[in-house]
Amino acid sequence: MSSFDYSIVEEAAKQTYIKALCDLPPDVRTALRRAYDRETVPTARAIFEAMFKAIEIADTKKTLICQDTGLPIYKVKVGSRFPWNGAAIKARLSEGARRATQEFPFRSSSTHTITRVNPQTSVGPGLPVIHWDFVEDSDVLDVLMIPKGSGSENMSKMHMFYPQHGIKAVKKFILDTVVESAANPCPPGIIGVGLGGTSDLVTRLAKDAICRPVGQRHPDPLIAAMEEELEEAINATGRGPMGLGGDVSCLAVHIEYAYTHITQNPVAVNTQCWPARRARAVISPDGSVAYGY
Repeated sequence: MSSFDYSIVEEAAKQTYIKALCDLPPDVRTALRRAYDRETVPTARAIFEAMFKAIEIADTKKTLICQDTGLPIYKVKVGSRFPWNGAAIKARLSEGARRATQEFPFRSSSTHTITRVNPQTSVGPGLPVIHWDFVEDSDVLDVLMIPKGSGSENMSKMHMFYPQHGIKAVKKFILDTVVESAANPCPPGIIGVGLGGTSDLVTRLAKDAICRPVGQRHPDPLIAAMEEELEEAINATGRGPMGLGGDVSCLAVHIEYAYTHITQNPVAVNTQCWPARRARAVISPDGSVAYGY
């Protein structure tokens, strides 16, 4: 364990932050093109064309797709046979996020919650956010980086329903949350939904949901059917790209769920903006790194 060079994790944290901001995942590109193809409203089609232009500029100039660099979130899956030093990994992820901000460079979006002082590092107490998970029979460290902008994050909502409210009330809450968000989350993006668990777990589940490749259905047929139903309902609202009207109001609805208490039924909504940015680094024990999405 002591022989592993954890500076590799730091470099991966830096590179995935930069990659996520500059290189849109292939599934998102495909979903946007398909949305454009089925969009019939001229204004909405023009908005899609502006999005494609932003992607083209980012690809050509190796620069940011969006000026909102977001708050750094790392979803880390630790294989059972990977050299495990949690404290070292945590420290290196933070340093990698700081280096990405100052060496690329790009605007830091993180600030003190009371004084509003921005140290221009993207890190500080509680940041980067790190979600840990552990995978049996694996020897790799899987690091997924998600920069989360405030336009979409500010539209997050959570509600503690009682079982007697029924699933119709849950669906109405999800739909109302999306409609009320209007143009703020820069639609069309991914609507992440968390169901069950506790108040803290359900919000994490909603965040997990937006990290799935666009349109990848949940393996549980019951949940997958609910995803399809909500996606159809949201697109029928006519909110459209950037909230200015159109046929396409979301690229996908993704749901993650957990068992919950017999007397409660939590639900959370976390929206991802149209770029749906993410980048992945898979680190092997020999120090090799494979980058992707």
